[in-house]
Amino acid sequence: MIDLKFLRENPETVKQNIRNKFQDSKLPLVDEVMELDVQARKTQQEADSLRAERKKLSKQIGALMGQGKKEEAEAVKAQVNAGAERLAELEKLEGELQEKVTKIMMIIPNIIDPSVPIGKDDSENVEVEKYGEPVTPDFEIPYHAEIMERFQGLDLDSARKVAGNGFYYLMGDIARLHSAVISYARDFMIGRGFTYCVPPFMIRSNVVTGVMSFAEMDAMMYKIEGEDLYLIGTSEHSMIGKFIDTILNEEQLPQTLTSYSPCFRKEKGAHGIEERGVYRIHQFEKQEMIVVCKPEESPMWFEKLWQNTVDLFRSLDVPVRTLECCSGDLADLKVKSVDVEAWSPRQQKYFEVGSCSNLGDAQARRLKIRVNGKEGKYFAHTLNNTVVAPPRMLIAFLENNLCEDGSVRIPEALRPYMGGQDKIVPPEK
Repeated sequence: MIDLKFLRENPETVKQNIRNKFQDSKLPLVDEVMELDVQARKTQQEADSLRAERKKLSKQIGALMGQGKKEEAEAVKAQVNAGAERLAELEKLEGELQEKVTKIMMIIPNIIDPSVPIGKDDSENVEVEKYGEPVTPDFEIPYHAEIMERFQGLDLDSARKVAGNGFYYLMGDIARLHSAVISYARDFMIGRGFTYCVPPFMIRSNVVTGVMSFAEMDAMMYKIEGEDLYLIGTSEHSMIGKFIDTILNEEQLPQTLTSYSPCFRKEKGAHGIEERGVYRIHQFEKQEMIVVCKPEESPMWFEKLWQNTVDLFRSLDVPVRTLECCSGDLADLKVKSVDVEAWSPRQQKYFEVGSCSNLGDAQARRLKIRVNGKEGKYFAHTLNNTVVAPPRMLIAFLENNLCEDGSVRIPEALRPYMGGQDKIVPPEK
């Protein structure tokens, strides 16, 4: 959510930002919110005048009563009562107008960074850099579900009976590999100076609307029936929510946290749920990283965050690339975003395994995360990034470490988490 004062002073900048995001249907909202803001401020001014007048008249009543001038005091009381009715009307109108302004401001997209490429959708995202040499082995790489099934490590049919499409059972070495990657990612981030955290896996609606747009919420979140609780789609939500309505001293910044959680997503929309695989699913686990920092430090932290993911994947011998998200692919709260994509030898292309985002002060403004600085209070900046999200990450890992004999090589960094094994071998049929 952008600053209302900024919109008031820079309406054309806000409108151009909307055009850059190809959301022209939102252009009328700028003029609408400005008109409502004018009404709200006029209403507030009249209400403030009446409050000041009431205070002045109340003092007169006390003075008149003290002088024994009861009739004059009663006349002034009548003035106060008449003003009270109008004040009640104004206060109600003031609240309604402010509510309308806030609702619209929650829909107007955040101002994107000038460096963001202008494009309509993810097809116009821009490759930044590749890390590691993409390798294509001289033997056929099976579909990831088939690799897992050869290890008796994936059971989609049973999961479908138990929970429906979009769920899975991981078994044996594949399940162990899944947990090993999560544990390795946890220790990797602790080694980078982040504090480990296991957050709540459900959050209240005021936290949901604080961390994401309404459109994202509808497409992603599962609501707990009969309660003001939602299952998290990523631990970023509850981790940023940890700081709701707080005032941090500048000396407490930056807050650098890495968190583990299961994640739950509807996956509504064009992509849909896979019938046979674990790339797009309703339930998965993830290691996340978040930063709460000073505004001037957020660009630096943005670069550090995505680099952490690149370094982790390279330590597991998985080639990756970074992709700058264009304006039309940015969610409304984001200032700038980079996707990390892993190489798929089977598909001969890269696919998304993580996303790093700088949200500026948008989440902090919604959640009232403030900083007590030397020159007064200001809103913090928040950032988030995926460390690793298996089982999707397992697709890249298995394809890039698969051997011709069907075994899977375990990179040295992961061996301590796999009982020292340097490879896993499918069981004999």
